[in-house]
Amino acid sequence: MKKYILTGTLAALLTLGGLSVPALAGPEDVVVENAWSRASIGMNRPGAAYMTIRNTGDEPVTLIGLTTPLAMMPEIHETKTNAEGVSSMSPAGEIAIAPGESIALEPGGLHAMLMRLQEPMTEGDTFPLTLLFDDGGEVTVEVPILGIAARGPED
Repeated sequence: MKKYILTGTLAALLTLGGLSVPALAGPEDVVVENAWSRASIGMNRPGAAYMTIRNTGDEPVTLIGLTTPLAMMPEIHETKTNAEGVSSMSPAGEIAIAPGESIALEPGGLHAMLMRLQEPMTEGDTFPLTLLFDDGGEVTVEVPILGIAARGPED
């Protein structure tokens, strides 16, 4: 089983500095970069989180789920647009990341859908999001909540 370890000191320093927090794993490194989300309007609509997940190890890793105290139903979803320009969204299922590859969770594509929010997503706050892998490994990242119209962590 692979080991996944969040570097706490680095995470704490970056969170205090207002930057997105990289989560670093053990020997088969999984690195989470540029995590961010948008503020919500209340709790009736789902929120979303975005980030890049890199596998810097020698073995493939498979993302199988998410957990967060912020939402009762966090899932990886994918937005697809058909030839007529109509978009639809559905659960993406398991996501394999080959060694040396990365996946981007971004608006209009794969993203972390945060359904059944337990509290509003307030600009300036952060929340923990744990990525679950098929080998039992986990990576937790603090996700900063940006403004409601944010387009990315550089906004």
